[in-house]
Amino acid sequence: MKLLITGGAGFLGARLARTLLSRGTLAGHRLDKVVLADRVAPPADLVADPRVEARVDALLAQAAALGHEGYDGVFHLASAVSAECEADFDLGLRSNLDSTRALLDGFRLAGRAPRLVFSSSIAVYGPDPAVPLPAIVTDITLAAPQTSYGTHKLICEHLIADYTRKGYIDGRAARLMTVTVRPGRPNGAASSFFSGIIREPLAGIESICPVAPDVSHPVASPARTIEGLIAVYEADRSAFNGRTAMNLPGLNVTVGEMLAALEAVAGKAARARVRFERDERIAEIVAGWPGGARAPRAARLGLEPDASFADIVRQYIDDCRQQPNADQTLKGLQP
Repeated sequence: MKLLITGGAGFLGARLARTLLSRGTLAGHRLDKVVLADRVAPPADLVADPRVEARVDALLAQAAALGHEGYDGVFHLASAVSAECEADFDLGLRSNLDSTRALLDGFRLAGRAPRLVFSSSIAVYGPDPAVPLPAIVTDITLAAPQTSYGTHKLICEHLIADYTRKGYIDGRAARLMTVTVRPGRPNGAASSFFSGIIREPLAGIESICPVAPDVSHPVASPARTIEGLIAVYEADRSAFNGRTAMNLPGLNVTVGEMLAALEAVAGKAARARVRFERDERIAEIVAGWPGGARAPRAARLGLEPDASFADIVRQYIDDCRQQPNADQTLKGLQP
């Protein structure tokens, strides 16, 4: 089996690749080749695997060629993130819409119809004067995005559904909840603070939270997110139940509850490293996102949200302890 992962050098793409390479199979087929396409080179451990091939360039520059290379399966994760798209409209269009269209047209013209999972986002939901946003969104809540990023994701969902209807691909779109805790440095996503208020205190660094403690949002651990993407790929068409996008499970939690879990797991000193300083730009974007979500279709695939945010914090700590620089990453953890 030949598999393509766009955004394959990123946090989720690399984690997905490691998981699949460790399994050795996907949907009952042996993984013979995994192509990781991204703007930067993948981590060294992935490049060292003889089954892995890296393609380093902007996705738009290589999308059409990738589409003609005869892939059996595709995980399309590459994307410019929310704050980037708000700051640079043209960047968002190129990175999210133009590259997706070029990739899909490559598959269409090649005539091989690979199975494709697209990572959409909960950002497709938003409040509209004509369609108030419910407290809890579900698979059938009308999507009315209030950001360029959310708009791009929704457009791509519809493109993938239509290319599937026409038989050019076997496409499935999965709406990811905000993934936390992400390692490394903050990225350009408006949701970056959902990781920063946990990651930085555990590293002994002060973190600023740009929204109020009562802000609620659905989140998911990296492990549950990867589990969901693989399950969506491996589901047959009848189990996926339609061409429209499926919510992945999320844990509905407030910022205050996240910080309480941080204190319960890591101690009072870690919690004390977080202070609130409102950022109007970030707060305005987050105010247009759902406060909670449910995923009934994903539940029928056997997928469930994380049991608690404390479990998510512990998962991050366990992941860090497996890394060479664990002492520095967790130097703020209470002994």
